[in-house]
Amino acid sequence: MNECAPDPQTFGPETCNGFGPSFFRLSSGGYTRIGRVSQLNLLPGALMDIVPFRNLWSAGLTLFVASVAYAALPQAPAQPSAQIRDHFERAQAALRANDPAEAEREFLAVLALDPKNPAAHTGVGVLEMGRGDCRAASDEFHSALAAQPSFTKALALLGICQKRLGDRSARASLQKSFQKLQEKPLRVQVGMELAGWYEQQGDIEAAGALMRQLVELDPENPDVLFTAQRIYSDLADDTLTKLAVVAPRSARMQQAIAEKLINAGDLKGAIDHYRKALQIDPRAASVHYELGEAILELGHGDAAAQAEAQRELETAMAVEGDTAKTECELAHIALLQSAPDRALAHYQRAYQLNPNEVQAQMGLASLAMQENPQEAIKYLRMAVQSDPLNGSAHYQLARAYQQAGMTEQAQKELQLFQEIKKTKDQVEALYYEMNRRPKPDTFDIPDKDSGEHQ
Repeated sequence: MNECAPDPQTFGPETCNGFGPSFFRLSSGGYTRIGRVSQLNLLPGALMDIVPFRNLWSAGLTLFVASVAYAALPQAPAQPSAQIRDHFERAQAALRANDPAEAEREFLAVLALDPKNPAAHTGVGVLEMGRGDCRAASDEFHSALAAQPSFTKALALLGICQKRLGDRSARASLQKSFQKLQEKPLRVQVGMELAGWYEQQGDIEAAGALMRQLVELDPENPDVLFTAQRIYSDLADDTLTKLAVVAPRSARMQQAIAEKLINAGDLKGAIDHYRKALQIDPRAASVHYELGEAILELGHGDAAAQAEAQRELETAMAVEGDTAKTECELAHIALLQSAPDRALAHYQRAYQLNPNEVQAQMGLASLAMQENPQEAIKYLRMAVQSDPLNGSAHYQLARAYQQAGMTEQAQKELQLFQEIKKTKDQVEALYYEMNRRPKPDTFDIPDKDSGEHQ
């Protein structure tokens, strides 16, 4: 058997043989054989709807790839190879007809002609998985790997079976195949199985690191997102427990309690614990800033609360140095105190410290809106680029476009605002069910003013 490197966009086993390159590329009609064998119009969806893989839906894709991969055969006389090709084609036809038993007979017929055929062993193995017999499936995958050690998909499926069987070899099989797999569906499934193994073994740190990779790989997969948030939550809870054990009377413990209370909507309780934290350690990093934020939110329209929040923010600057977020909070207080010039200076300083700070971009836009809408548009375009889901930024950009006479652009931004607001209302309702507070937008969004600029 001749080894060859696969094209990154190609599906199929990592080998070549006497038939020519043994790869299949996804096309609009199915998979196209690249090489001296003609195109096979085989639809992967047909197989994936047939065998009840439970959570192993991506294994269906693997079986499809494996079952058409009869080009992974060793060099052999023409007639047996033609027979094997016919059996694989009949196996595919059986799968499309929802007849896995007939497909298995065809795979076994291949093995009668070529007992070491890795694709046929893998096909039988996945059918065994569909029946819930992971022990028999593992035997088939072992046979496939004995014939072709580089068959990563067989190794991946073996790892899944080993995990189902409680075999400690699962970790190595899943880790090795996860690193080598190119196909996104199977790689995600293997990654999820590996994360589950880490959780079972109590290795939450490894599970968290892996979930970060999976979220990047498939950022809109609900199963990935759910598992990631659960593992991240477990990591946070585990870390908080350690903090409570090693430093129960520390400033950081008081700060952690305050942050939990903030999330629960108890601003007054949070402020009490922030103050306790500062009594323990007056220079604890970030506590003065968070206390200032909490005071301002609780007493938004109260002059005394504004002054106290300003003192805490200025202390934060003295203790930790100037930051864009601190300057933006000071600008907010200046606006509440009807001091736009002072607010402008703070926003300009925030923008200088961090040009990507959305609050600074939107603050500068807000102050420029009446007299210089083009200047406001410049900063608001930055804001929606920095935070595309910030509904307030889109709404303010629609206003700026309207003032600049750019009606069409204003309508587009207003539509985006309405779509984002609808989505965030749904998220807020879900958070309410969980008794949690959603993260607010940078600037307030009007509730019933969406038709103002139409």
